[in-house]
Amino acid sequence: MTYPSVYLHKGKEESIARFHPWVFSGAIARKDDGIDEGDCVSVYSYDGRLLGNGHYQVGSIAVRLLTFDDTALDAAFFTSRLTEAWRLREAAGLVRDDNTAFRLVHGEGDFLPGLVVDVYGSTAVVQAHSPGMHFAREIVAEALVALNGAGIENVFYKSETTLPFKAHLDPVNRYLVGGFTTDVAVENGLQFHVDWLKGQKTGFFVDQRDNRALVEKYARGRNVLNMFCYTGGFSVYAMRGGAEQVHSVDSSTKAVRLTRQNVELNFGETERHQAFDEDAFKFLDTIEPEAYDLIILDPPAFAKHKKALRNALVGYRRLNAKAFEKIAKGGILFTFSCSQAVNREQFRLAVFSAAAQARRRVRILHQLTQPVDHPINIYHPEGEYLKGLVLYVE
Repeated sequence: MTYPSVYLHKGKEESIARFHPWVFSGAIARKDDGIDEGDCVSVYSYDGRLLGNGHYQVGSIAVRLLTFDDTALDAAFFTSRLTEAWRLREAAGLVRDDNTAFRLVHGEGDFLPGLVVDVYGSTAVVQAHSPGMHFAREIVAEALVALNGAGIENVFYKSETTLPFKAHLDPVNRYLVGGFTTDVAVENGLQFHVDWLKGQKTGFFVDQRDNRALVEKYARGRNVLNMFCYTGGFSVYAMRGGAEQVHSVDSSTKAVRLTRQNVELNFGETERHQAFDEDAFKFLDTIEPEAYDLIILDPPAFAKHKKALRNALVGYRRLNAKAFEKIAKGGILFTFSCSQAVNREQFRLAVFSAAAQARRRVRILHQLTQPVDHPINIYHPEGEYLKGLVLYVE
């Protein structure tokens, strides 16, 4: 397949030889004239050996490789990759009548760098994180609808906030195929309203599915506090698990409204649940000590890049220290970081420092990560972003 050519400096092909899919701008010695944002390119070593084909863009990561050979990046390519991704979800047991919400494509983890696809029933929500995937959106949509056995009828494109702003692509969130049918999806037998039109990410955080199920197992008879509740996923699972009382907190009025709707969708009107539109730190300051014996801390990413790492670690330490101060003896703390810039060891140290600051005896019950539909490409360790700890606090 003939694409415009990009040539690397000597020695810069070594990471690609280990199947890492990123080519950094500093590794490029020269390239053909006229290559634009999102173009398909072929990458060559300094001595002219073909290394693979991918999408070009302006920035630190200059090429995202989709193949390590001369495979054409056409409709047949996307159909093949999407079919492989679907088969993985089927093999993992995620495709069931009582589970219609899951991630179908997780970027590099599914060998499609720059692309995210979440499925909610008959609707697939597509996010492009690279100009190349933006330009391939129609091909992706057609391939999704054609997936054998998937039952995808609607494809919503949602990339207004995910594409690099310097690319000047001006994406519009819209249906590429079909239209709105229902916003209710099912996760492990529980129903959720999913706001892919205006909600965060694709509308629901499917990456916490397994961890929500673990909260359910610990919830019976406990008073539960779900901080940064968003649409109330952890709260709904805790309710089904037999929690005595569940309180959901988020600074977003819209998120609190969706949480209430999701609780009512599954349990009707109930006095076991209350939701509060309030800042997390202020709320933790005002509650009585030992009011809760199960606390969930699932904040948004405190660090989206390495420059924010130091402040992020301070934030995690401060937040967890507040929880350790307030949680009842014998309480269970679920605490998470979704910041890719914060590695597992750094997060763990921040939490341990918080425990020491609060002078609590703490034991680790579980070390958590992202689920099977958010696979990590073994050659791309940067794909590991979700970290969690389940702690027993004495």
